[in-house]
Amino acid sequence: MSSRSLLPVDFNLYLITGREECAGRELLAVVEEALSGGVKAVQLREKSLSGGDYFDLARKLRILTTRYGARLLINDRVDIALAVGADGVHLPQAGIPVIVARKLLGSGMLIGFSCHSLEAAHAAEFDGADFVTFGPVYHTPSKAPYGDPVGLPSLLEATRSLAIPVFALGGIRRDRIPELSAAGIKRIACISALLAAPSPGDEARLFTSLLGKAA
Repeated sequence: MSSRSLLPVDFNLYLITGREECAGRELLAVVEEALSGGVKAVQLREKSLSGGDYFDLARKLRILTTRYGARLLINDRVDIALAVGADGVHLPQAGIPVIVARKLLGSGMLIGFSCHSLEAAHAAEFDGADFVTFGPVYHTPSKAPYGDPVGLPSLLEATRSLAIPVFALGGIRRDRIPELSAAGIKRIACISALLAAPSPGDEARLFTSLLGKAA
């Protein structure tokens, strides 16, 4: 088993960016609203940007998340995460191995990993990931390429069998949080549920409140 970060996974609401979900609003403004509502971790995930634009956005998000005392993780790009002083990276299954990322980042940065099966989740834990996102839990168009939803039973099995934090991802909406919370799910990751909300700040406050009722 590889070593893990010395940084704690001290958040339960994980916002993943997607400019196309912002309903025409500017991404940084929407993210700031969510941060003001209590979001404590943001993953920058903008695959269509050029390297330079991605770096520039990461640098601006680093300033913004620092202002709100929140974590910043960069999707896939270890180089950009290091360059802007992010708190870590989030690796897709098709990205570089967790073990390689840890050698590059050392113990001072977090590593998250995207999982779509229990096998992948356990492998990520063994390789030294600090946390995983697991899904899609529910059907959602953005996660359709990954196949059928894994469902709540598989999510529960993952949270019970892994020692590292597991974030529910995929189709997470406000009306589904009570079901997740009642099942004992305490951590969620979302994109459109916050970015497309009329008031991302109010939505983040609601999500945080509902998650606080988890068994």
